[in-house]
Amino acid sequence: MENQTVLNMLVLSELVISLLAVMSYDRYVAICRPLHYTQIMHWKACVLLVLGVLIFSVVYPLVHVLLLLKLTFCISTPLQSFFCDLPQLLLVSCSDTLINVLLILILGIFLGGSIFALTFCPYIIIPNTIMKMSKAMRSKAFSTCSSHLTVVFLVYGNLFFSYFHPNVKDYSAVDKVVSVLYTLLTPLVNPLIYSLRNEIIKISLKRVLG
Repeated sequence: MENQTVLNMLVLSELVISLLAVMSYDRYVAICRPLHYTQIMHWKACVLLVLGVLIFSVVYPLVHVLLLLKLTFCISTPLQSFFCDLPQLLLVSCSDTLINVLLILILGIFLGGSIFALTFCPYIIIPNTIMKMSKAMRSKAFSTCSSHLTVVFLVYGNLFFSYFHPNVKDYSAVDKVVSVLYTLLTPLVNPLIYSLRNEIIKISLKRVLG
């Protein structure tokens, strides 16, 4: 049961960050190569991108789950987390988890770093293109990019805190608070972030705030 839960959480995490990387590429094409957008981001390309994301999001977590199957767990040790996530499970294992931890670090650096680079590299080029646009187009482009970047920082902030802070044992209470805030805030903030791109929503918000 725990392995299934961990697999589900890892699949969802990888799915989210991979889709955010694809969205970054979409923003890059839309802003930097607008005349070629329909040629580059045609429906076949979109289907292939989504299929690639789905395959990667399933295969990558399987590596961790297969190694997790070889561990034994201390039944009397409570899980100090709201979620049955990989780092928390490793803490309550009675087996040697060195290989599991090394795998998290190695794959996190190489695969996670690659996805991180694919997500943020387009934003090195995009600002230069935006500054050459007219004021109206510039405002629209900034709005589109800022909404995407806000979600990216929310997701990556939670992932880095969950997997890469120094000692999970010392942060159990903080970890719970961060996990709950992320779970509650992200679904609430996402619609608001993307709605702020709508001019009608902006005008209504200005009227409400006076």
